[in-house]
Amino acid sequence: MSNTVPKFYKAESPLTELINRKKNILSNKEIGIVISDHSELGQVNIRGDAEDDIFLDTMREIVGHELPTQPNTVTLGEQFIILWLGENEWLIITPENGERELITLLKNKMSGIFASFTDVSNSQCIIRVTGFHVRNVLAKGCSLDLHPRSFDVGKCAQSLIAAVGVTIRQVDSTPSFELIVRRSLAEHLVNWLYDAAQNIIN
Repeated sequence: MSNTVPKFYKAESPLTELINRKKNILSNKEIGIVISDHSELGQVNIRGDAEDDIFLDTMREIVGHELPTQPNTVTLGEQFIILWLGENEWLIITPENGERELITLLKNKMSGIFASFTDVSNSQCIIRVTGFHVRNVLAKGCSLDLHPRSFDVGKCAQSLIAAVGVTIRQVDSTPSFELIVRRSLAEHLVNWLYDAAQNIIN
């Protein structure tokens, strides 16, 4: 038996079995809401000086497009989605296993630049909720105004849903939203979403 430990290991999402078990519940209600798990995507937290041109230029070179500098906005490139989390903090969402290459690039190119970066892929889950009634479902547990006049594609925010801290991003105008949540709280949030969605037409 080999004692070799794989060089890279990504923990299975705690949501896989739960969503497979419940996937028919909402379709039976005919309310057009789909909940899916996208925790295979990589996530890297970046901190740096948003007023440092060298930092911004280097990040543009690495990710292929600008970091968002306006509060609660998102920029999308060919490979990466970047969410503004704070004045000097961002979350980069990568393709599956893309966080490995990104971390390597950051280590090589950010040497000597005031910045920090952390792979948070295994500590957070990405849940997507899509369908006509999604805003009504989220409104049951979230105080944010998610009406299109206030929150639309290209926007993100940090808030609470059912007392769980999440980062919310609107993906498209279906509408679809991504909820980024700590892995330890993901199952609780998904169960709440199913319950809220089932009751939306009652």
